[in-house]
Order: sequence, then structure tokens, then C-alpha cells
Amino acid sequence: MTPETAFGDISSMGLPFLLGATEIFWRFLGEMGSVLALGMAAVGSAVGIGLAGQAAAGAWAKEAKAGRTLSFTYIILVGMPISQTLYAMIVMNNMLGVFANPELAVADSGFLLGVGLATGMGEMLSAWMQGMIGAAGIRALAEGEGKGFAFIIIALGIVETVGIFTMVFLLGMIPAVTAVVTG
Repeated sequence: MTPETAFGDISSMGLPFLLGATEIFWRFLGEMGSVLALGMAAVGSAVGIGLAGQAAAGAWAKEAKAGRTLSFTYIILVGMPISQTLYAMIVMNNMLGVFANPELAVADSGFLLGVGLATGMGEMLSAWMQGMIGAAGIRALAEGEGKGFAFIIIALGIVETVGIFTMVFLLGMIPAVTAVVTG
């Protein structure tokens, strides 16, 4: 007995079959991709902010103990990883437009899942690494009497570019939804 005889040849059933009983499953896969994009990016942002925030707290403690003014510059470095969550939200919102067209959503569900996972992974790792660079930068600023801030910003900007490229390239891969004009 072959799979075709046991379960029927699903491929011969075509799109009407996919839009029938399993439409919910296929839409779920595609929509899961959009949610994973945002969720994974948010995890990366939270980890990155946490890493840089811990370094900032340690640097502020040293500054306070030494009787110096606490540096506001560290806040900039702590906040940098949040942008990747915004980039993933932009991709997610564009993906959600595909789900207004059920046939397209079902046909491209696996692809949309892949776009979501790729977006989530790219943004998560970009934010995480940005937090690590920010943490190292805060330690360098604290120990180097504030010198080198421009170089730290440049390093953070390079990692930020990975997040921007992830967003731009994957936005371009989302299937285009064309409006049907009725008259």
C-alpha cells in the first residue's frame, strides 16, 4: 500500500482541497511566522537591553562611589537594541496584509513562516549583539573617562545595519497583494 492509495493523492485535489478543511491550518502556519518575527525580535531586544543595562548599572555605581556625576550617555547605549523590535513589527504588519487574501495566504503559508522566522532570527541576533557591544562600550566609557563614544556608536550602527537589512530584504520577499477593483 502506498501513501497515495492509503490517504488519496492530495496533490491531485488542488487548491480547493487546501482551502477546505485545512485552510485554518495553513493560515495558522503563515500567521505564526508573522508572530514569531515580532516575538523573536522582542526577545533579542530584551536580552540586549538587559546586557547593556547591567553594564550601565555597574558603571553608575562606580561613578556614584567616586562622587562623580552619573553619565546619561549610557542610556543611549542601553536603548539601542529596541529598534529591532520595531523593524520586526513593520515586517509583521506587512505580512498580515497577505492574510486578507485567503488563497494567497494558504498558497504561501510555508514561505510566510520562513520569512517570519528569518526576520525574527535576524532581528533577535542583531539586537542581542548590539546589547553586547553596548555593554562593552559602557565599560570602556566608564574606564576611559568617556573617551571613544563615537567609535562605540559606529560599532552599534554596523550591527543596526544588519537589522535594517533584515527588515528591508525580507519586506521585499513578502508576496504582493493586489487589490481587486470592482466597478
